[in-house]
Amino acid sequence: MSTRQQHDVLIIGSGAAGLSLALHLPQHYRVALLSKADLNQGSTYWAQGGMAAVLHNRDTVDSHVSDTLQAGAGLCSREAVEFTVRNSKRCVEWLVAQGVDFDLREDQPGPENREFHLTMEGGHSHRRIIHSADRTGRAISEVLTERAVAAGNIEIFTHRVAVDLVVRGERCQGAYILDERNERVELFQARTVVLATGGASKAYLYTSNPDGASGDGIAMAWRAGCRVANMEFNQFHPTCLYHPKAKSFLITEAIRGEGGKLLLPDGQRFMERFDPRGELAPRDIVARAIDHEMKRLGADCVFLDISHQPREFLQSHFPTVMSRCAELGIDISKEPIPVVPAAHYTCGGIVVDTSGRTDLEGLYAIGEASSTGLHGANRMASNSLLECIVYAESAAAHIATNLQHLAAPDQAPPWDESQVTDSDEDVVISHNWDELRRFMWDYVGIVRTNKRLQRALHRVQLLQAEIAEYYGNYKVSNDLLELRNLAMVAELMIRCAISRKESRGLHYTLDYPELLPEARNTVLYPENSMLQGEPDPQSA
Repeated sequence: MSTRQQHDVLIIGSGAAGLSLALHLPQHYRVALLSKADLNQGSTYWAQGGMAAVLHNRDTVDSHVSDTLQAGAGLCSREAVEFTVRNSKRCVEWLVAQGVDFDLREDQPGPENREFHLTMEGGHSHRRIIHSADRTGRAISEVLTERAVAAGNIEIFTHRVAVDLVVRGERCQGAYILDERNERVELFQARTVVLATGGASKAYLYTSNPDGASGDGIAMAWRAGCRVANMEFNQFHPTCLYHPKAKSFLITEAIRGEGGKLLLPDGQRFMERFDPRGELAPRDIVARAIDHEMKRLGADCVFLDISHQPREFLQSHFPTVMSRCAELGIDISKEPIPVVPAAHYTCGGIVVDTSGRTDLEGLYAIGEASSTGLHGANRMASNSLLECIVYAESAAAHIATNLQHLAAPDQAPPWDESQVTDSDEDVVISHNWDELRRFMWDYVGIVRTNKRLQRALHRVQLLQAEIAEYYGNYKVSNDLLELRNLAMVAELMIRCAISRKESRGLHYTLDYPELLPEARNTVLYPENSMLQGEPDPQSA
């Protein structure tokens, strides 16, 4: 017998976006917050660098907006950028009020003159990155989790994996959710559903993301009839630790902000040959430069050197990086760090407005799963945590205003698995998973061509046929659901990349190396969309 859960608001995802939204909602709403694993396991927790915000009198909203627009290569929505940046200071103040302990300047005369320590990152023209050493995501995640656990109106469900949304008529009214512990699919119904499920970087062989970043929310929204946009823009973080035992360990961009230099294996610097900003160029330029040099030299990696800074400075500013490298025998105060690019951030996603609303009534999307127009063709460093908090607040405000006007959800049917059996062919899942991630890395990576993209499209469509057959015959599992979603999102990435006949931002193709004169978003419409032929929702 399938379990049925009833709430006012169902939030799928427990990172910064989902937690913030839950805490912003009125306390008389019954909220279900679903986490794919244990709490504090998602991308937010592992975010090292920090959060961009206009906090110093030497900085301005206009400057932050200008930097973001420039990094976005002409494709950002100015409305979304201005909306996000205008709200940045207030969102920092809200996080501080929740108890997040951001670093302060060490040279302050007293607590009455408290001033945050701000760091620099690529693409920014000012020091505006507020942080908690090099574990900012962890600091935010732990505080917000503690607040959510203590809230009387928020019910937290861990080890829950979303299967699909429940759509009745033209309205989203819940989701089918797999409880991993008893391997049963539950029905969660709510008057409003929020997707805060993160990105899809696990589609690639090398990634900085935790295992859960499988594009679940994007795939579910697409299947439910929502548009997606700009999925061709996958940000590759330039510097992930290159070591056989260093699974998905990111070397924060703040190291380059504090003077870290990128070196070839022979010790030569190279970034100034690619961009006058050197190591502080935007991530797409740095990642392409590293990729170019590695392929030119046949090198396994390049090196990031911060050894000119005193050990005490490194211990106070980068304790996580220093500790992890030391565990692997690398003393960053004396020697450079071996690094490679890795898939890091999904800049596109589910099309939403400034309230996080999707095309489907009752369905919102926030955080990395969404396409707000903030990032354009390239996310500027540390704008992502800011986007999570800003859009969580705006979505919560819209839900609070409109939830009372929504009727209780209709009675949906329970999950039916009477026609499926337990699988004895799980090798199919692991094989398809490996094949998908490898051809995405080889064919839809940092540098692309038409031929590579067409090969990738052919492969992913064959895989999807196999996955659909498997899905229709066997009971669902976490691995099967993630594979199904990754294959779907990979196809969306490939289709978007094929349709863009230029090189812009994170999408670089040898067949079309130049920019087109007009910047246009790539918007895909599912067959069940009610908005076929609508104008570009985020015209630059």
